Amino acid sequence: MKPVRNTNPYIEINSIASLPQPEDGPVKHYVFQYIDFNEAVDYAVSHHFCDCLFTGCVIPVAMNRHLCEDCLVFPRMGMIYPAFANRLYSGDTLYEGFDRRHPETFETCFDSRVFRNYIEKGRHADDFRETLARAIHDHSMSDAMYELLDEYDEMDVIAVMGGHAMKRTDESYAKVVRISKALTEAGALMVSGGGPGAMEATHMGAWMAGRSEEELQDALGIISAAPTFRDEGWLSTAFEVKEKYPQSRYRSLGVPTWFYGHEPATPFATHIAKYFDNSIREDGILTIAKGGVIYSPGSAGTMQEIFQDAAQNHYETCGYASPMVFLGVDYYTRELPVYPFLQSLKAAGKYKNLILSISDDCEEVIRTFCGA
Repeated sequence: MKPVRNTNPYIEINSIASLPQPEDGPVKHYVFQYIDFNEAVDYAVSHHFCDCLFTGCVIPVAMNRHLCEDCLVFPRMGMIYPAFANRLYSGDTLYEGFDRRHPETFETCFDSRVFRNYIEKGRHADDFRETLARAIHDHSMSDAMYELLDEYDEMDVIAVMGGHAMKRTDESYAKVVRISKALTEAGALMVSGGGPGAMEATHMGAWMAGRSEEELQDALGIISAAPTFRDEGWLSTAFEVKEKYPQSRYRSLGVPTWFYGHEPATPFATHIAKYFDNSIREDGILTIAKGGVIYSPGSAGTMQEIFQDAAQNHYETCGYASPMVFLGVDYYTRELPVYPFLQSLKAAGKYKNLILSISDDCEEVIRTFCGA
């Protein structure tokens, strides 16, 4: 069951094409996001606006006298990133300026410029203008992300957690790709932290949904030339696959952070909510994945996520518990024996409401979410 939403929310407008056209009376109870009204001057001066918010908009001088006193105007803040972002990023917008045939352009693309600014100003900046802009940006990301999530049944939102160090040539990587591909084809919105390794595999699988086994093998072969994000060609080969196998039907959501900006975000994610505040991002992924979480092999970060998810399920924070599916029997029972530990805690009553399963079989994992 979806939570009850405000029955009288502001209607959000994020493009010139979607500007409201009231038949009579003022334009009332709207939020205009990052719109340059210089591109719609006739509209701006032929309407009156009441109880509206203008976030990051450009307001022509002549428009000011058409704004009622109850309107709020939040100007652009002069940052190199859009503080009042009106949509999620994509692989193309995040890496705007990158040319896969000239890998050196990575240093000057949008994402790299923002990361350098983030480091220069400080991960915990002292500049009030900067910290305010980052907070507003992250709020804008969350707002846009929940607009996307509203298009899905909350039980169809499934996350994959796992290590950034997983190689593209690892068996586990291919398993995550195949699982994500199948679940996407079944209607799920696949979510991950949006970085390399297991996270990238999640979005590559979603990107290749609807493709044949032969095409999938070819794509895996292309990216295998650069197994890790530290290898030259990691980003270029991803864009090569996207160019060779374009698609606009299937979607996935990556939620990376500039806090770990040295790890590039995967361009396979069609929708990217990139945050400055890592704590908001980490908590958010587990909260929105109400359909369940798949845990592929990972290390300390994945361990943290496992117990955070377990606590959330124990308390039924979201109103109910969601499946916790572990991919890798030997890994999670011997190398990192968290699965039997959770089983014992559940049996002892220390953790309640845990829905646990473990497998090495892709089809078995898929059936956990899709049934027989």
